Amino acid sequence: MPAPTIAAPAALEIHESGDAALRVVATSGNAEADWATVHSLAEWLAAAGVDGVHGAVPTYDSVLVEFDPYLTSARQVRAFVLLAMRQLDFTGATVREPRRFEVPVVYGGSYGPDLDRVAAQQGLDAADVIARHTEKTYVIRCLGAPAGSPMMDGPDFPFPVPRLKDPRLSVPAGAVSVAGRQAVIAPATAPGGWCVIGQTPLTVLDATREPLVPYVPGDELRFYAIPEGDFESLAGQFLEARP
Repeated sequence: MPAPTIAAPAALEIHESGDAALRVVATSGNAEADWATVHSLAEWLAAAGVDGVHGAVPTYDSVLVEFDPYLTSARQVRAFVLLAMRQLDFTGATVREPRRFEVPVVYGGSYGPDLDRVAAQQGLDAADVIARHTEKTYVIRCLGAPAGSPMMDGPDFPFPVPRLKDPRLSVPAGAVSVAGRQAVIAPATAPGGWCVIGQTPLTVLDATREPLVPYVPGDELRFYAIPEGDFESLAGQFLEARP
């Protein structure tokens, strides 16, 4: 049985998610506005340091607000969420200047084993897929699994990209993949069912650094193609924002 919906402003729904979280969903119908709302709400809650609230994880149109039920309650956290929304309505969301990242990619071959598959499915040739993948500036919408993967709206392909029928048991770190209407880079080696069209030689996740990945939601990213011979010379360099 689904958790009950708690009353909220018209463009917002608040659902209990178990005993220790609320799921707050923006429902304006405008994808960009909803994304900005949930990320601004998450930033406000983090900055406010609300007792008992220990996490606010935003995605495309919702944010999971996690709390310690021994220190606070769903009712109190709901009140803080509504306070945050009133504050944001009054002051406006703080817009952080996005940092920009440029990501070199070797497309196709052993680095992008699904490039030809994606091209055939889209009715394009491989060069067109690469051109469409590299022509766009991507906004990182949220961080996903595994290990802080940068989730982005995908390239301007004619059709959504189907996932693999048989997911791979191991996709290498740096894999550049597409599925549905989304795009991503794999920060770490992990199983995956997305179509891998290339690989970056840059290191995206470094366990010795804080934070582990260099980007946050709202940052911008562009891909550019490099020849296979350049892969080794760039391998191991950490992904850094452009000056």
